[in-house]
Amino acid sequence: MKKLLFVLIILYSFGASAQSFDKIKLTESEIPAGYKLTDEDQCISIQACTFYDSPEMYGFLIGKVKSKEVQNFVNNKNSGSIMYFEFEKKFEQEGFLQGLFWGGKKATKEHPEQILVKDKIVIVYSFPLENDLIKVSQKKVESVLK
Repeated sequence: MKKLLFVLIILYSFGASAQSFDKIKLTESEIPAGYKLTDEDQCISIQACTFYDSPEMYGFLIGKVKSKEVQNFVNNKNSGSIMYFEFEKKFEQEGFLQGLFWGGKKATKEHPEQILVKDKIVIVYSFPLENDLIKVSQKKVESVLK
């Protein structure tokens, strides 16, 4: 009985994380015209892809990731990824991510990732600078995670 209860608690905790991303991920109807979802990685820089694939490498600095998901988008002009992370505790290391992704304090053409932090949620946008899809996603995230 204890094992069953433990399994149910674990399954519930995974479901709760996925549900929180479902509220902020873009749906098919919200995706701007010309973009399509794909299963293939579309990160602009290797730093963003590496961070998504292995955030535990940085766990001693940034904390433990509770869950993560990604949405990859393609279109004729530019493609990219939105990476969603939920940390166990409030995320307070945005400066570390800026250094990791940009090597400095602002995005560049070669390293255009944008970071949005809301308490325990971190969203990394890996798209070329000034992207419409980012604006649509940020507006949704801001309205859901007030």
